[in-house]
Amino acid sequence: MFWEARLESWAEGIRSQAIVPLRLELWNGQRLDFGAPTPQVTIKVPHVSALSYLLKPSLFNLGKAYVEGKIEVDGRANEIISVANSLARHTLRPEGKFARIVRSFHHTKKRDEEAIRYHYDVSNDFYRAWLDDNMVYSCAYFETGTEDLATAQLKKIDHILTKIRVHPGDTLLDIGCGWGALVKRAAEKFGARCVGITLSQNQFDLAKERIAQAGLSDQVEIRLQDYRDVTGSFDRITSVGMFEHVGARHLVEYFTKLRQLLADGGLAMNHGITTTDPQDGETAYGGGEFIEQYVFPHGELQHIGTVLKAMQEAGLEAYDVENLRKHYAKTCGIWADNFENEAERLKTMVDDRRFRIWRVYLAGCAYAFANNWVSLHQVTCAKTGDNGSALPWSRRYMYAQ
Repeated sequence: MFWEARLESWAEGIRSQAIVPLRLELWNGQRLDFGAPTPQVTIKVPHVSALSYLLKPSLFNLGKAYVEGKIEVDGRANEIISVANSLARHTLRPEGKFARIVRSFHHTKKRDEEAIRYHYDVSNDFYRAWLDDNMVYSCAYFETGTEDLATAQLKKIDHILTKIRVHPGDTLLDIGCGWGALVKRAAEKFGARCVGITLSQNQFDLAKERIAQAGLSDQVEIRLQDYRDVTGSFDRITSVGMFEHVGARHLVEYFTKLRQLLADGGLAMNHGITTTDPQDGETAYGGGEFIEQYVFPHGELQHIGTVLKAMQEAGLEAYDVENLRKHYAKTCGIWADNFENEAERLKTMVDDRRFRIWRVYLAGCAYAFANNWVSLHQVTCAKTGDNGSALPWSRRYMYAQ
């Protein structure tokens, strides 16, 4: 048959380039191995029609086939992602259709709210199952690399609040406050008066509940609000894991809004995922396409050079830039392991399609950060012309105990 010859030719092409710990099990009982004595991953192909996903194994095609139930895959998630990348790398050219293309979306308040709710309003219990107890859904900070996740997440929050020198009585705005961990810590440990905003109803409800339980309701306000609608002046501003949703067209507008909200002499911190492609391209081999369709609708990543340029154009001066790519690889790896360990419980919380999306997404993110496809930068900034008046001469203060 035609498909048999094509499949064998495809498999032989991969075997000639690499040993891949993969076994294919076809609907007719045939098995194909790819050189490894003990396959770590088994892909089960229940029908000949599913072969089209394999013969052009972009990360989008493979991810779609798995998510939509066109194929079944056995193996740990991190091993599945490693095998998928091997198939893509040894089969496809990184240029052309599978290149790191640049996307640009028009972001509106309604569209951004829908995208945020799609991603975050799964259920609080779903996130609680694989995050730390404080439910911090952003890159942790491993001072030594030996910390557990909860400790590293608290160190991340303290690292941010120390960098921007939060003092008792300071007003702090947290844009994209998640489940409230940062504003809660800023109030409890640093004595700040905080406003946290989110577009997720689930996050809003639980954050308010947690703030009330901590007895901080007169010190911390949680709002269901778009950052474009915030008014007032704040001594300190944090934005953690949010600006990925802003979009390239709106980056200067976003930083301009931060500048308008920042008090004279104030400090702001932008903590977010960046692409490592200087041309602002997304993850290669169709990885970005998968994330756009299934995980983060309308999300866009910019190179750190683009981010700094947009800040400057908006009237903000960067005083400190820290790359935490290695930290996010470790964070996502822990999340992916937690997800695998809680798989049976998680399957009772969401449908099979959603479970599969998150399973490959978390493991895929760990792989992408570990292999320098994407990065994470913290940028500390102030209004241009403030001359860094709120900052000491040395960076030593960031690490004072």
